[in-house]
Amino acid sequence: MPEQRAPSVRGRLLARELRRLRGAAALTGEAVAAQLGWSSAKISRIETAVSPVTIPDLRKLLALYGSTDAEVQRLEVMARTSRERGWWELYTEALIPEYATYIGLEAEATSLRSYDALVMHGLLQTEEYARVVIKGAGIQVFPGDVERRVQVRRLRQERLLEAGDSSLEFCAVLDETVLRRQVGGPEVMRNQLEHIAEMAVLPNVTLQVLEFSAGAPPASSGSFAILSFSHVMPSDTVYIDLIDSGVYIENERDVYRYALAFNDLRSRALDPDDSLDFIKRAIPSV
Repeated sequence: MPEQRAPSVRGRLLARELRRLRGAAALTGEAVAAQLGWSSAKISRIETAVSPVTIPDLRKLLALYGSTDAEVQRLEVMARTSRERGWWELYTEALIPEYATYIGLEAEATSLRSYDALVMHGLLQTEEYARVVIKGAGIQVFPGDVERRVQVRRLRQERLLEAGDSSLEFCAVLDETVLRRQVGGPEVMRNQLEHIAEMAVLPNVTLQVLEFSAGAPPASSGSFAILSFSHVMPSDTVYIDLIDSGVYIENERDVYRYALAFNDLRSRALDPDDSLDFIKRAIPSV
């Protein structure tokens, strides 16, 4: 029997969108199955990305859900490309599954908003900083995997440097703790802060610093990221990184709360120009 491949990130996104559209049409899985002459198990397999949906079956589902022509076209593209594998899958042995899935989502996202409360976001880390963070993550990392993970961070960052529609819109609120915490010592921190000062002037990057004087942040539970996929689906996903796993939040009400919290964080943080000045002043002399 041939080995069954895990669903791609795009396949997962397509399955999630089909669940959302069914819910918007106020239909249960059983009702859809009955109207199309399918089994309920088939609907479940499609909506959990266990089985890839064929184009003819996709069209039947979307016709039942009353989807627009533009929506049909968008989801057909997703279905046709759902078997494609991303560059990060070459590194899966060095990555925990949740992190590999996150990288795939990040690669599909058109914009990313993050609040970073403890360490620099991976998209902003220098190789030296990333190496220290990975080694000190609190879990046993195979020595050979450290350099692979550093390489993954570097490859992720390439989207910030791409031109045109393929670039990632990145907006980050950095807690002052992130800038003050000595990760790897003064030399590593000097290079790291100089690096983010350079990244802050990119047209698709917005960095804001949340000073200690701003008081307790609304996101006192810690860091989080909000990923948007406007070119493939209308709803956002929140990702929370844990020690050896990650949590995804997809419920629209919960995602909305995180979006409000992020907006509050931005309103309390320094504006981008003042934040850049703050970052430059925080660069240690070596």
